[in-house]
Amino acid sequence: MSPNTSLKYKVKTNGAQVILKTMLSEGVDIIFGYPGGTVLPIYDELPNSPIRHILCRHEQGAVLAADGYARATGKVGVCMATSGPGATNLVTGLANAMLDSIPMVALTGQVSTDALGTDAFQEVDTLGMTMPVVKHSFLVRKPENLQWVLREAFNIARSGRPGPVLVDLPKNVQTSMAPFAECERLKTTSNTLQAPSHLDSALALIRSAKSPVIYAGGGVGIAKAQALFKEFVDRTKIPTVTTLKGLGLLSKSNKLNLGMLGMHGLQAANLAVQESDLLIVLGARFDDRVTGKLSGFAPNAKVLHFDIDPAEIGKVREADVAIKGDLAPALKQLNKRLDLTLDIEPWRERCQHLKSEHIWNYHPHVTWRDFETEDPQTQVYGPRLLKNLSKSLGPNGVIACDVGQHQMWVAQHCDFHRPENHLSSGGLGTMGFGLPAAIGANLGRPCDKVINVTGDGSFMMNLQELATLNRYKIPVKIVLMDNSCLGMVRQWQELFLEERYSETLLNDNPDFARVARAFGLKAKRIWREDQEDEGISWLLRSRGPALLHVVLDDQTNVWPFVPPGNDNSSMMKGVDR
Repeated sequence: MSPNTSLKYKVKTNGAQVILKTMLSEGVDIIFGYPGGTVLPIYDELPNSPIRHILCRHEQGAVLAADGYARATGKVGVCMATSGPGATNLVTGLANAMLDSIPMVALTGQVSTDALGTDAFQEVDTLGMTMPVVKHSFLVRKPENLQWVLREAFNIARSGRPGPVLVDLPKNVQTSMAPFAECERLKTTSNTLQAPSHLDSALALIRSAKSPVIYAGGGVGIAKAQALFKEFVDRTKIPTVTTLKGLGLLSKSNKLNLGMLGMHGLQAANLAVQESDLLIVLGARFDDRVTGKLSGFAPNAKVLHFDIDPAEIGKVREADVAIKGDLAPALKQLNKRLDLTLDIEPWRERCQHLKSEHIWNYHPHVTWRDFETEDPQTQVYGPRLLKNLSKSLGPNGVIACDVGQHQMWVAQHCDFHRPENHLSSGGLGTMGFGLPAAIGANLGRPCDKVINVTGDGSFMMNLQELATLNRYKIPVKIVLMDNSCLGMVRQWQELFLEERYSETLLNDNPDFARVARAFGLKAKRIWREDQEDEGISWLLRSRGPALLHVVLDDQTNVWPFVPPGNDNSSMMKGVDR
């Protein structure tokens, strides 16, 4: 859409009001932000708008909260910051949303148009600085362009492969008179499916395969194609693996679900992929953490690749057949034309054998000396605690992860029934993501329980958002897994750097329970196996925000683990496996 071609303006008002009215017409109900000089006109109008503003305590907290809101609801998340450091503090969150295809609109204040390029106070080139980490960006120089730019921003953010869009707003554009017209939301554009002949080729590949594997990623959930995906799995009865972002497409109880694949994937998933003769890739992109050594990834498999983004086709692994376009209609047509169960029973039995052969041991015999009683005790075991937490949380609960060992344990051991119930920073691996993402998720889905699973390293990255929890009494529950180190980095130092633990030991951590109480949260500390169930029960029945401080052994690692430079058949299993 170009300026003024589809809008018939009826009234004029100031730019700040146009911004809020346009966002309201786009379905925005919450903005996460932090005020400053160049966005004061918008903040001055906010009290007169039905849109709710959530004051986060850092701009990074605001953008990550908008990200979590978008992941949990499927709506466009919105955040706002002032110019200069406000805008620069959004960059990490924008890159996080870009790499994980999260629909978002970020509004940034900017110096007045007559001061652009003069190095005015808090002026930075926000447009240029953010271009590599957004799907699109705008600098609005004229107030008459405000409404169409904002409408286009929302359209771009949620169309095709979603992503973040930035709108830079000079202060004088916000205060000038600007036209506004009541209008319907733009219909999102989509990529049309390729010619039916490609589906014929896809069907031929599927029917000729003897050991196929479905490799499903975050694109299935983004396409809102989960029901069609389940139908495809049920019709074909093909063993299935998922990426980190694909978790929740199938429940763990589904016999065909072999789990997550990749560097910290489950053994059955990785081995099945390595033995397959066809990979049916649905909304996934052959990420390096999935493939390991690329030349050794599924070496005997042909590739059937479905993706809405043509840039992903052949980018990492050549496809024998590619279907470009919306995943939902592609799956609908495939399901319609797959009229029989595939003759691959020996392969199904092989995959079931792999799954049963590698059942997890949730009771490793590891003890320590209790720091209160000095008696030997069985310590808290992270995978077991998270498995039981997931079971207690139920099918509608949401877990927002931070990044590190606990993130991989959640992916391996928690059961998700919908992709939007598992919020995790996949492509960027952003420490500090979990708490603000949980805030956004809880505000977007207030009827569902939301848990932030974090580590002591990640928690300190955006700890200030505990104030946001307390300010709005948001009932997020926090499980803080404290091993007094940067666990994942320490694991690499142990395995590959001869135990030279350079700057990864955090034995000067504060008492996190006391910190939480200082912010107005309830808090409890556990450190033994016999405290796990009661700790989970206490957390889930607590009213309002609460923190469970879980003390872990600093030597526990994440297994299995594919060392860098190896293919996925070279999994290290570890001593606590």
